[in-house]
Amino acid sequence: MIKILVIIPTFNEVENIGPLTEKLLRHPLDLEVLVVDDNSPDGTGARVQSLAGQDPRIHLIERSGKLGMGSAHREGLRFGLAHGYDRVMIMDGDFSHDPALVPEMIRASETADFVAGSRYVPGGSTPDWPWHRRFLSRGSNVLSRLVLGRQLHDWTSSYRCFRREALAALPLDRFQSDGYAFVEELAFAVVRRGFRVAEVPITFLDRSRGQSKINRHEVGKAVWNLLRLGLRRLFLKS
Repeated sequence: MIKILVIIPTFNEVENIGPLTEKLLRHPLDLEVLVVDDNSPDGTGARVQSLAGQDPRIHLIERSGKLGMGSAHREGLRFGLAHGYDRVMIMDGDFSHDPALVPEMIRASETADFVAGSRYVPGGSTPDWPWHRRFLSRGSNVLSRLVLGRQLHDWTSSYRCFRREALAALPLDRFQSDGYAFVEELAFAVVRRGFRVAEVPITFLDRSRGQSKINRHEVGKAVWNLLRLGLRRLFLKS
């Protein structure tokens, strides 16, 4: 069986992290979980530490403060490479990404180097979003396809799976973006290097517990990042 790591960046996810790790570890896969926690004041890190003491498949990186989702992903991806996992996945810690889809994404990675969970391929959906959020998300992905390329329908999804070979080829230390913009830069780097990509339809659900981390500042950074990557696509070879 291939060795799989699922990376979950967290900040104040104490209500979700226990049930989420339990669901992930029920899969009949050689799967481990890495939580990268940004010193959550609600005790998420302590909860994961307790879980890790009961199950060696759970790992924790505790950070000194809220350093951002992008840097959390970078640390997790480096951990995955350093510890020899064959597949490395990233997902949100609030159940917006269905853990039941992990086996399907792993199957898709048999013929693809990079698999994205997509809201915008047939079968994908965002059923409980208000119309304005749907409009903004679809519009941003249409713009991303125009600027970055048509290889993906959902450039901004943070539910992903990498084959080790593709992940090892990415210049993680050179990525400039942080926050939610990081996932777009990550996908762009994969596509630019000619790796095989695939999308698995997902139903994206709003969190039922805890508070959303998305704000206007993150949206602004994502727009700026898209413009920067578009210019790189036009004028640079890598």
